Amino acid sequence: MIIKVNAKPNSSFEGIKKIAEGGYLVNVKDKAENNKANISVIRLLANEFGVYFKNIKIKNKNSRKKIVEII
Repeated sequence: MIIKVNAKPNSSFEGIKKIAEGGYLVNVKDKAENNKANISVIRLLANEFGVYFKNIKIKNKNSRKKIVEII
């Protein structure tokens, strides 16, 4: 499954909100440095979809608008 994710790093809370069919807004507390925010996004998505952490791949890691593949 491929979804679109709008990541919001350095947020005051962590959470996932579905904004469209196949589109999600993910708020994470970590800053967007040293890949910390991407790891938090993957962790939240793994919990949301009930899959293992390594089954989630982010296609464009340097953008806030990410394309995520969930295996």
